[in-house]
Amino acid sequence: METDDVSVREQLFHNRVRETIICVLLFTCLYMVSYLILTHFKKTAEFVTEDVEDATVNKIALWLCTFTLSVAVCAVLLLPISILSNEVLLTFPQSYYMQWLNGSLIHGLWNLVFLFSNLSLVFLMPFAYFFTESEGFVGSKKGVMARVYEAVVLLLLLALLVLGIVWVASALLHDNIARKSLYDLWEYYLPYLYSGISLFGVLLLLLCTPFGLSRMFSVTGSLLVKPRLLEDVEDALSCTTFEEDSLSRKLNCENTSCWVRLNMEAMKKQYETVQSKRIALETRRKASPWQRNLGYPLAMLMLLALTVMCVLMVCFNVLELLLDETAMPRGMEDPHLGMASFSMFGSLGAAVQVVLILYLMVSSVVGFYSSPFFTSLLPRAQDTNLTQIIANCVSLLILSSALPVFSRTLGITRFDLLGDFGRYNWLGNFYIVFLYNMLFAGLTSASLIKTVTWAVQRELIRAFGLHRLPLTVKKIKTSNKEGKKDKKKNKNKKQTHLRPDKYLRRTPEDDFQITRTLEEADSQLGQKPQRASYSE
Repeated sequence: METDDVSVREQLFHNRVRETIICVLLFTCLYMVSYLILTHFKKTAEFVTEDVEDATVNKIALWLCTFTLSVAVCAVLLLPISILSNEVLLTFPQSYYMQWLNGSLIHGLWNLVFLFSNLSLVFLMPFAYFFTESEGFVGSKKGVMARVYEAVVLLLLLALLVLGIVWVASALLHDNIARKSLYDLWEYYLPYLYSGISLFGVLLLLLCTPFGLSRMFSVTGSLLVKPRLLEDVEDALSCTTFEEDSLSRKLNCENTSCWVRLNMEAMKKQYETVQSKRIALETRRKASPWQRNLGYPLAMLMLLALTVMCVLMVCFNVLELLLDETAMPRGMEDPHLGMASFSMFGSLGAAVQVVLILYLMVSSVVGFYSSPFFTSLLPRAQDTNLTQIIANCVSLLILSSALPVFSRTLGITRFDLLGDFGRYNWLGNFYIVFLYNMLFAGLTSASLIKTVTWAVQRELIRAFGLHRLPLTVKKIKTSNKEGKKDKKKNKNKKQTHLRPDKYLRRTPEDDFQITRTLEEADSQLGQKPQRASYSE
């Protein structure tokens, strides 16, 4: 018996060591990728400064942002990794090389992501912001540690404020839980706080994802070459080239122009617009017929199919919520991987679920940065300050940590939530889950219909050349009372009728100036000077 106990303990120890090594390797790879992404967008001037203290503080804050971004990417990959692991174990049940892939590893990964996401959201990111903005207490010795002390004090005050607000909210809603939370903070109070944060993230996904699904068509269309539909690209390219050359000559001849004053700023913007249009037309001309006539339609059809599939799965989930109680999202303590597939279509259905989950995440990010409230957060390459980087990391972490709950609530997957992700209080409320599904289906359908109809209408108008037609202006008919009032006002006012020829007539001084300008130009060209005639 003792030998058996020793062998079991050794096996548990080796399993724990193997799981730790796998998690560390996965997180290290994600950390390196996140660091490369942030270094691509960060402003280099903030990290290469004469002040060594500011540079050190910015580097520490960047490391914390990298950690947060890697946790966000790992939260996005939670459901895909779990679904694919189950399918791999179903395909190779007795494989020796797949023994490391088990339910304990997946469950531990979910717990780590939950812990690190809340740690980053509640402590690390506020500390990074306070750390970059702090200067040390008045009268204290300047340095990095003075900034650390000030940031820690501010963080503690913020934590007390947030805990007090949430305790008051829990006291108003659930009096018993609020009383218990004073004695058992971990068991009653923190889950309530996590539940509120997850509900905020899921509501943010509800607003951003339908808008992002409609924006995906325009974003993808801007990256691909559109087909030629009743359009002469060569003619449009030649006209654009001539216009660009004309604007370039006007910009280069700024000093030689003596009597024509141009708005140089407006002309530079117009030149940049025409130049980008010429580059786009050259790209369309150089594209192969397969890329032009097959790539764009296939991409649009794929986006349309994925969006329609999401809407249909949500509608099917609504019917299941009305008929079956097992369709409600719930937590799962022990994942039994390799027992049965989480899709009725087998491995193909599981692969479709993974694609839809990633597609929804990309759409939510596109919708988040396309909304007018968060457009200013859009990062720019080598021109994003540290405050914007912190705000972007917090936003992406909120969206990604709510993705597993979002996908399970909509019925995109049947994989139940593991660990503390399934302990949220609002998941068991039927009315919240049902209303959430109905709102997502309605908003996505309305956005999809509007996007498709407007896109088809715009392309047809551009293809037939109707966008070049002048716009008609309708007269607005006023009522009799308003018309009488306007007539009375016009009668009372003393109007002075201006003669246009009185102010547009050319004077002898203007003639002299024009003649002098023409003589100077003709003398440079070696031609006979011309005189300007004066007429009354």
